[in-house]
Amino acid sequence: MAESLHPSFERLMAMEPLRGSAPSRATTPKSGIYLFSEGSKYLYVGRSNRIAERYRLHCGPSAKENQASFAWKLTAEVMEHKATYRKGEGRKDKILIPEFADAFRLAKERIRAMEYRFVEEADQTRQALLEAYVCIALGTPYNDFDTH
Repeated sequence: MAESLHPSFERLMAMEPLRGSAPSRATTPKSGIYLFSEGSKYLYVGRSNRIAERYRLHCGPSAKENQASFAWKLTAEVMEHKATYRKGEGRKDKILIPEFADAFRLAKERIRAMEYRFVEEADQTRQALLEAYVCIALGTPYNDFDTH
């Protein structure tokens, strides 16, 4: 199965990336993986069964801190915040701090300006494997497969 992932990777990379606009629900596959990048810097890969909606949840102005995981990773990096499970240290607590809220808003704006690609993959097992394959192949710095 792993060997069959490369053609999907090639289709993803061959896609003319969207820039600065949300994908159309009419022209976007429902399920698959997606890639955010800035020029030749590939930053984050995700998977979803609602690709167009997931884009909006990553970077829409009204997206909350618990919906926009990539934006939160960028925010945590800028704010030099390490996630913990201690009371008062979680996203819902940190977003109440004006500096975190501002950094989060800027992270979502940054993501909206990024290039966005996607490729269809409906099979959930292949989708999970393809996400990992693309992360490894591109060395995306904001993906991890740590358990929490």
